[in-house]
Amino acid sequence: MLDKNKVKLGIAPIAWTNDDMPDLGKENTFEQCVSEMALAGFTGSEIGNKYPKDVDTLKKALDLRGIQICNCWFSSFLITKPYEETEKEFIKQLDFLKAMGAKVIGVAEQGHSIQGLDKAVFDEKYIMNDEEWDMLCTGLNKLGKVAKERGLSLTYHHHMGTVIQTEEEVERFMNGTDPEYVSLLFDTGHFAYSGVDPLKMVKKYVNRIKHVHLKDIRPDVVKKVKEEHLSFLQGVRLGTFTIPGDGCIDFEPIFKELEDAGYEGYMLVEAEQDPAIANPLEYAIKARKYISEKTGL
Repeated sequence: MLDKNKVKLGIAPIAWTNDDMPDLGKENTFEQCVSEMALAGFTGSEIGNKYPKDVDTLKKALDLRGIQICNCWFSSFLITKPYEETEKEFIKQLDFLKAMGAKVIGVAEQGHSIQGLDKAVFDEKYIMNDEEWDMLCTGLNKLGKVAKERGLSLTYHHHMGTVIQTEEEVERFMNGTDPEYVSLLFDTGHFAYSGVDPLKMVKKYVNRIKHVHLKDIRPDVVKKVKEEHLSFLQGVRLGTFTIPGDGCIDFEPIFKELEDAGYEGYMLVEAEQDPAIANPLEYAIKARKYISEKTGL
């Protein structure tokens, strides 16, 4: 069983309102979202587009519900824009997260990303050259040092449609970055979606994991995305992702690896679906129950 004193559970607002496709869940308010997170038994959240941008306003709303901000997505453009531009925005986000009490920031490189474009996620993904790899890894090390100086950890979020999607790309990124400054945001769903066994990856990189995203996949939808050359967002609308225990991933050995390694930090349910089809509160409660049964948390 995972240690309740070390591991906390959160859930992402993307199940209520989708940041990439705002029409999904446009009717759901920030207040409803965070109230239902608390009702389902979660104590952590990442930041969504509807969240107040003012620290005091956001903190008050979350404190009322016993919820803390644990991370936030950050888009880097290290291979397509001057480093200084990314660093400037990165520092702003770091300062906000630090004020909110978060310990990590989740970075995903968006240079040449197709995750939000109408392009086949398996067929049209951008492949970096050696110069771009060097720019990315050097830039991430520099950003990670900036984060560490402010008391936060940079965790990198491998993601479908981006330049770090495959097992080989994750391995090259991990080998090319400094463990002192760059950690892994381990996402079960994105590994499984890309065709990689998440258990294999947690075993390989468990000592560099500082944040965990728990999501499951529906293999029939992934098959359709591949065969019909669909985009990442088309897949989301069709239901590629779901909560842990509702898809094909066996989470028990993954939880065991994290437990044996003494993992500390948040495990966050991040399973974007159409809230009109998958009621966010219902699925949040189901996810919480499943995680409790498998981990004791």
